[in-house]
Amino acid sequence: MANVAGKKSGLVWAVHLSVLVLVILWLTPTLGLFISSFRTADQISASGWWKALFSQEQNMVLRTGDPSTQKQEGDLYVIEGNVFEEDGSTASSAISAWGTSSLKISEYEPGQTAELKDGARLTVEDDGAYRYESPTEFKGRRGDRVFVTAETPPEFTFANYRTVLLSGSTTDSMAKAFFNTLTVTIPATIIPILVAAFAAYALAWMRFPGRAILIAIVVALLVVPLQLALIPLLRLHLAIGIGKGYLGVWLAHTGFGLPLAIYLLRNYMVGLPRDIIEGAKVDGATDFQIFTRIVLPLSFPALASFAIFQFLWTWNDLLVAKVFLIDATGDTTVMTNQIVELLGTRGGNWEILATAAFVSIAVPLAVFFAMQRYLVRGLLAGSVKGG
Repeated sequence: MANVAGKKSGLVWAVHLSVLVLVILWLTPTLGLFISSFRTADQISASGWWKALFSQEQNMVLRTGDPSTQKQEGDLYVIEGNVFEEDGSTASSAISAWGTSSLKISEYEPGQTAELKDGARLTVEDDGAYRYESPTEFKGRRGDRVFVTAETPPEFTFANYRTVLLSGSTTDSMAKAFFNTLTVTIPATIIPILVAAFAAYALAWMRFPGRAILIAIVVALLVVPLQLALIPLLRLHLAIGIGKGYLGVWLAHTGFGLPLAIYLLRNYMVGLPRDIIEGAKVDGATDFQIFTRIVLPLSFPALASFAIFQFLWTWNDLLVAKVFLIDATGDTTVMTNQIVELLGTRGGNWEILATAAFVSIAVPLAVFFAMQRYLVRGLLAGSVKGG
């Protein structure tokens, strides 16, 4: 029996396994989004991100050169080139089959010649080189379609990030949305921390009538859905002239974040050593001096843990931004709203959507990993000892 207390529980392996499963479930979508952001549109449509390191056989619709590139050789008009180069594709593997109709995409083998209408003939080699000849002049603005089945090697590109961050109207929108999100998130994280820290200290260490009732109200506010308060709060903001702007959204995030902040910080401050607080009061320190010089430095883990939650919630918020940042010109559009706009305007460009989504989560990931060591300490503080 003497050794029972020192033995590890037989369920330790289950705990470790559960943690491993949770980590895998959390990291898998993020990893998939990261890999997809470097893939081309063709590869994303052909295979999942988990196959990104392997060659893939895919069907491609390419075109011959347009009629303006034709040249005359005797009685024939000829267009020559490479179907991959004509399409701007970087695929370099051999073609296994090709065709000229969507109903028969594998009708011909590489090197075979297809007999087309009006006496035209098309030959496609395994490397994509083709010869298209006709007894009559080619007409039209675009080349004819060629359906090929080819083994494409893995390909990764920074073009998606250049499109999102460095070029065109998407750049202006995403860059502006990034700084707009910072403009919303940073004050909306700092303001509730400042207010909640003062309130938590008062509820933890100051004695005044109604303190218990205030604590109960704070706990009750934790279960109030923010959706119920959006419209009344917006009407209040419009009535006092701060709606549809940064000030309104800052105050909205502050109001919705304060109950959790006060509850979390109050539980942590209650668990601080009473001897330190009472010794400071005996030495003549005021409540403000005790708060700023003793309580705040000792409460940093709790402050950091709430900052993580508030920053992540505010950065990823769409609903509050939709309500309090209504702007037809897009000057106050945040990144979550911008991604929704991309879903509407570039719904088929999955590579652009994946890149934009990963850009939007990069900052929260950095914040989380930089401060995660304080998260558990802050959340568990006060769970045993209370005041």
